[in-house]
Amino acid sequence: MKLIIFISNTGEPMHWAAAGLFIGLVVPALLLVGNKKFGVSSTLRHLCAIAIFSKKKGFFNYDIKVHYWSLIFIAGIAIGGFIAHLYNPDSTLSVGKKTTTFLVNSNIENKGGLYPSDLYNLQNNKGLLLLDIGGFFVGFGTRYANGCTSGHSIFGIANFQLSSVIATLAFFAGGLTMTYFILPIIL
Repeated sequence: MKLIIFISNTGEPMHWAAAGLFIGLVVPALLLVGNKKFGVSSTLRHLCAIAIFSKKKGFFNYDIKVHYWSLIFIAGIAIGGFIAHLYNPDSTLSVGKKTTTFLVNSNIENKGGLYPSDLYNLQNNKGLLLLDIGGFFVGFGTRYANGCTSGHSIFGIANFQLSSVIATLAFFAGGLTMTYFILPIIL
């Protein structure tokens, strides 16, 4: 059985324009319910604020009840992924042909998964370095920019926030710099 809304009758994912339309409808829906912020990265802050029951100070000192919707949203993402897998367990994700060719030409082993096992492996120094430094930059950048790519690029730009335009340009510049300049040096 397939989910008709998300998967066509050919078993292919829905067209990118349809996905974009659904993502675009999130913004007016949230504005209609009076929400001025949207993003996933702030959920960790909310979880930490819940865990620190007494003497909330500084960064965690705010009314968590206002943000319960985001915890439900994150749970919905996980539950939705699980349901999609239940209804379409045979669907497989694969790395694109250009990426596979690049990995083969770079002598990087990929055992058929979604990430190169040679690079993202805690058993070797290169993998450990990539995960540690990459994780630091993603976490620091998200906190420094006061939000993640989804929050800034979808909701912030739709709200005409200059800071979101700047953050989105920085996200893309960082990704392109890593892909075309830093990663080839590392590999």
